[in-house]
Amino acid sequence: MNLSKYAGVFPAFYACYDEAGNVSPERVQAFTKYLIGKGVQGLYVGGSSGECIYQSVEDRKLTLENVVQAAEGRAVIIAHVACNNTKDSRELAAHAESLGVDAIASIPPIYFRLPEHAIAQYWNDISAAAPNTDFIIYNIPQLAGVSLTIPLLREMKKNPRVIGVKNSSMPVQDIQMFRDEEVLVFNGPDEQFVSGLAAGAVGGIGGTYAVMPELFLRARALFIDGRMEEARQVQNDICRIIYKMCSTRGNMYATIKEILRLQGGPDIGGVRRPLAGLAETDYEIVKECAGMIGAAIAKHC
Repeated sequence: MNLSKYAGVFPAFYACYDEAGNVSPERVQAFTKYLIGKGVQGLYVGGSSGECIYQSVEDRKLTLENVVQAAEGRAVIIAHVACNNTKDSRELAAHAESLGVDAIASIPPIYFRLPEHAIAQYWNDISAAAPNTDFIIYNIPQLAGVSLTIPLLREMKKNPRVIGVKNSSMPVQDIQMFRDEEVLVFNGPDEQFVSGLAAGAVGGIGGTYAVMPELFLRARALFIDGRMEEARQVQNDICRIIYKMCSTRGNMYATIKEILRLQGGPDIGGVRRPLAGLAETDYEIVKECAGMIGAAIAKHC
């Protein structure tokens, strides 16, 4: 099994809508080609950044189909397939496998607080619908309301398709603990990318990567070269940019999509309600963010 392909920088793919708010195949393909052209190792499709909980099964299938078509095998594709019920999740898992993605991923079920044996059954049922595809557990307790524990991870490791964890919990220690269980771990919180690598993450999957992939690629390259102080400086600038992004009244992904347009990237529309669009007062912050990203790229890259 070739797991080295999962080492690197994986932007979390943003939802791409037309002016009517529907998923746009053309914009999905344009965004895919744009990111691959930036030199990232792969794409994480259908997760939080993809507004998955506000999309239908058909929306998510349409997005993944067009990502795979546009990628043409030039990037590793991880498809997040979780819905808040097993039936739809299995349908998305089987569909993802039919497209030849490299891995599928899943958060635990949300809202009802399920016991760990039920969470394991949910994940194993999803995996069984894509029996030839790697499976990645997505740990994001601050949103899912459930934390991945070591006993649950050990139970999931009985499934030979389980290869790793996308860890979006804030304690870097969690990465170290999961790595000790001999699985791959992807760093989730963008603000701790370099710290996550130091704790043993094979790479990262992040929601802000797509507007500044150059900075994450540079930070990882510096880390690999052992140039830790320089990597830390890149991380510091990344954090400052993220803090500024989060200061808008609109949702962060609305901010990010407008930054992308200012950078000359593809227009991929807005965000889907109930996510808040940009307020008039947000546009100056958006411009400032774009300027900060440009300055950081000029400084470090």
